[in-house]
Amino acid sequence: MKWYSYTIETTTIAEDLIVAMLDELGIEGAMIENNVPLTKEEIGEMFIDFPAELGEDDGTSRVTFYLDADETTAEEREALLERVMLALEEQKQYADIGAATITAGQTEDIDWMNNWKKFFSSFYLEDILIKPTWEELRPEDEGKVMIEIDPGVSFGTGKHETTQLCIRQIRKYMKAGDRVLDVGCGSGILSIVALKLGAGSVVGTDIDDACLTSTYENFEVNHLTREQGTFYCGNLIDDVQLQETVGGEYDVVVANILADVIIPMAPVLPARMKSGGILITSGIIDFKEKEVAAALEAVGLTIEEINHQGEWVNITARKK
Repeated sequence: MKWYSYTIETTTIAEDLIVAMLDELGIEGAMIENNVPLTKEEIGEMFIDFPAELGEDDGTSRVTFYLDADETTAEEREALLERVMLALEEQKQYADIGAATITAGQTEDIDWMNNWKKFFSSFYLEDILIKPTWEELRPEDEGKVMIEIDPGVSFGTGKHETTQLCIRQIRKYMKAGDRVLDVGCGSGILSIVALKLGAGSVVGTDIDDACLTSTYENFEVNHLTREQGTFYCGNLIDDVQLQETVGGEYDVVVANILADVIIPMAPVLPARMKSGGILITSGIIDFKEKEVAAALEAVGLTIEEINHQGEWVNITARKK
């Protein structure tokens, strides 16, 4: 599928105004690019698997909107672009919207799926090699514990601090033959790590069907069979049927999600764990640490340790 892209050069103070203007013209889904750093609160509302390298904030912003080449004619696109330009001229009377020049281009869906790959290359997490599927194995990497990963449309390359915190804890607490539950499996990387390190079986959940597809594809790449991992789509917080299907008596439960998901999920986690079982959580921004720890203790779990990497936190707890 081909798209026509139109990028408006504007200012950070006017970007919301520009987006609202486009919305009034029937253009939805605009993309904003600027060099404004995220606040801790904003980071806490999302899960970013690799950070963008930002330059100095110079007050400029780029607002891009897209038109489907198959659903719009050249005449329709030209007419809409003229309306956008007239609206921008009107906005200049009321706000500093910068140059407001428009740059046109073309793109395809494949760009959305593959352009991010330049941010992901092979790396070691202690003695575990995590390698994207599109890179060749180097001679010096032969014989290593290797995880090959292709996140596809889900997050989970292993580069994010939260994923690394979880992997270290899996290596520390999981024993050969353990049953593992991976809540919010994403690309399946933690399930794959667990199996590569000797887990007997893995069960996983995610609220996005695409993540399950990505997980099974990564299983195949890593020479793991579907029988070694069973994955379900649903929200473990309030889906009683899913809770019953997943069951309990897991030796290790890992939840690399967000603090605001872990907290409401806390009451259902002990029932998934065997006596003495371990819960490994992350996806927790540092200012949410105490809140998550309190939620886990409130449901009877004992905090074993708390680890930090950058601004992110791992909390590992045990069922008494």
